[in-house]
Amino acid sequence: MTTLELLQKAKAAKGAMALADAQAKNRALLAMADALELYQKDILAANALDLDAAKGTISDVMLDRLALSPERISAMGAGIREVAELPDPVGAVLSQTERPNGLVIRKTAVPMGVIAIIYESRPNVTSDAAALALKAGSACVLRCGREAHRSAAAIVTALKGGLAAAGLPQDALQLVEDTSRASANELMAARGLVDLLIPRGGAGLIRACVDSAAVPVLETGTGICHIYVDRAADLSMALDIVENAKCSRPSVCNAAEVCLVHRDVAGELLPRLRDRLTGRPDHPVELRLDRAAAAVINGTPAGEADFDTEFLDYILAVKVVDSLEDAVAHIAAHSTGHSEAIVTGDEAAAQAFLARVDSAAVYWNASTRYTDGGEFGLGCEMGISTQKLHARGPLGLAELCSFKFIVKGTGQTR
Repeated sequence: MTTLELLQKAKAAKGAMALADAQAKNRALLAMADALELYQKDILAANALDLDAAKGTISDVMLDRLALSPERISAMGAGIREVAELPDPVGAVLSQTERPNGLVIRKTAVPMGVIAIIYESRPNVTSDAAALALKAGSACVLRCGREAHRSAAAIVTALKGGLAAAGLPQDALQLVEDTSRASANELMAARGLVDLLIPRGGAGLIRACVDSAAVPVLETGTGICHIYVDRAADLSMALDIVENAKCSRPSVCNAAEVCLVHRDVAGELLPRLRDRLTGRPDHPVELRLDRAAAAVINGTPAGEADFDTEFLDYILAVKVVDSLEDAVAHIAAHSTGHSEAIVTGDEAAAQAFLARVDSAAVYWNASTRYTDGGEFGLGCEMGISTQKLHARGPLGLAELCSFKFIVKGTGQTR
């Protein structure tokens, strides 16, 4: 089936989704979660084919992003069930005003219509995106990268079975069959068929959508995330946070890529950081050091681009700064606006950092790995927005709705 035909089917189904009540949508979501587990063997078999085809063409870290397991499929089902438990965003009154002339004006949340998502080699995005879009009352069109297409197709087959079991239209969930660039371009140009396009992936994909799309785009961002270790930091805490932010899952957008260290603690912290990260038995971290850091410890000299790179790997750029102001200035110059953290026991320094750093999530004494819809209590998320209109940070149900003004009168004329 062509991409145009899929879009037309999704558009035809969006009216039924917009009118579905919370009970019907929740029944569908619970049936979808059950179907993932019911079809687990088929999904894992499809994923094994994807992994075999991708070996030797993508890095081990990216293979980990692509891989599914019974535990990851169970987590996908749990994410859908969490979305089912959340309040229905559709119909929520966001604000209400009664004018002097008696008009009652309600700003009310409504579905977007057809939400298209372009994403790369993370099969779990398939179920997360579908659950959120459908709960938000919209039809969902998914276009994944070729590395994950067999996995995504098996997941969508299971999810459609859940929709059908709950009496909602299966056409409300579509997976684009064409994984070439042409299909992505079709989605970008599909005025009148796509109400919102969300790209999830690398900087090239996101930039192509933002620059070229003729439909509305909600930009999710790449993550050049920073950890700043202040002069007043608990250094053991700082080491724990840096290791978690870099190593717990380096292939995701909320992983730290840069560590900034105050000069006053560099002499003590950097040798411990080197021992902690480069001495890891499973995945040692390559440290790319600016000149001041390289004067304290051995490592790879940082190149010109290393502080502007989302490595998505076991690589960390390290820079020594003279002050909090220098750290904030460096972040302003190099950050993608995703997530940044300060580690410090000085409340005044922390408050200055939190106020001055202009990113979607800013942390004090915690890992950037928490920038996630589930961790923020939103259920699974559609992505992390680094723009400011109309949504910022984890994209949950509320961010996937638009709104309209419902105005009630008693015969007023102007």
